Amino acid sequence: MTIAAGDMLPDATFTTMTAEGPTQLSTADVFSGRKVVLFAVPGAFTPTCHNSHLPGFVANAAALKAKGVDAIICVSVNDVFVMDAWAKNSGAGDAVTFLADGNADFTRAIGMELDASGFGMGIRSKRYAMLVEDGKVSILNEEEAASGAEQSGAQNMLSML
Repeated sequence: MTIAAGDMLPDATFTTMTAEGPTQLSTADVFSGRKVVLFAVPGAFTPTCHNSHLPGFVANAAALKAKGVDAIICVSVNDVFVMDAWAKNSGAGDAVTFLADGNADFTRAIGMELDASGFGMGIRSKRYAMLVEDGKVSILNEEEAASGAEQSGAQNMLSML
């Protein structure tokens, strides 16, 4: 079953890189008591993800936060080391928090897995963006095609807040 607006996020664990090394964060750690824009990409450094989806959220971070958003989070089915390298390479700075869903546990739990085996990438995440308020999905924008980033883009999310 695919998650929908009005649903609570399931319990899951993400990994993020800190100064002390890889650190695990639960869904509760990330979303409890916060208004969060979460966007997911099929893969770090892939063309649409790197060249248009992520940059839109970096460029619009201040505007999103001015609308009451506490955090902007990017999740991908990549390992924490790839996500850390992407965070550093992207120039996102503190605008976006990068979370690894290395085994696609969160992605599968919300029904957003994408079989990219035909491209040699295995199971990945569909491209989407959601507004999560205290763990509950308020807005969900899913792309029909993994190559698009309009419905799930920062500008669309900003227009809906």
